[in-house]
Amino acid sequence: MKKSFEDRIEINPKVMLGKPVIKGTRIPVYLILELYAGGYSSKKILKAYPTLTEEDLKAALAYASQTLKNEEIREYIIQGKGA
Repeated sequence: MKKSFEDRIEINPKVMLGKPVIKGTRIPVYLILELYAGGYSSKKILKAYPTLTEEDLKAALAYASQTLKNEEIREYIIQGKGA
């Protein structure tokens, strides 16, 4: 089954240094997340970035969710002074 964001999110080293962006734009996923976190509604984001669609916003959220779901947390112990 295809993930809901794969058609809309692009990772290309030649675009925004490889940061995930909405395909065909230079609008990074993190910017969309920051706007939501800052209190922007979908309507306000779409007004500020008219090239985006509601589906693009959903794809950004799905991408972030999938990335965090698959993230591995590792604890590293650094030995040295004070250890």
